[in-house]
Amino acid sequence: MNYYIEVFKKWNDFKGRSRRAECWYFVLFNFLFYIILYIVLLPVVASTQIFSQIFISVTYLYLFLAFIPWLAVVVRRLHDTGRSGWWLSISMIPLVGPVWFLVLVVKDSNPGDNKYGPNPKILTSPVQPTAT
Repeated sequence: MNYYIEVFKKWNDFKGRSRRAECWYFVLFNFLFYIILYIVLLPVVASTQIFSQIFISVTYLYLFLAFIPWLAVVVRRLHDTGRSGWWLSISMIPLVGPVWFLVLVVKDSNPGDNKYGPNPKILTSPVQPTAT
């Protein structure tokens, strides 16, 4: 859940790097949100037209609010693999593009620093031993 909140905190940060966990937990929680929204509101939506419009409005509102943070975390994830955010456009190639993009996002981080910043897997501050 912390990764999900962290993505919304860094909603406009297209610089730096993001771990795989940050990207995939964001995708997972978005998927769970839609499933829960669908399960909870489906009986209500099926009963009346006004609730159907409310359901669609809430869904589109959330899609709108989550799109920029998703875009930012995916760009940072591509930076983590050593690629520019423009590699996101590869997903627009029919059939092959989404698969290629998925492989790029699933790929492990570049070890060490790259031109987009330090590796987010490595602790930035070493743990200091406690005096006893």
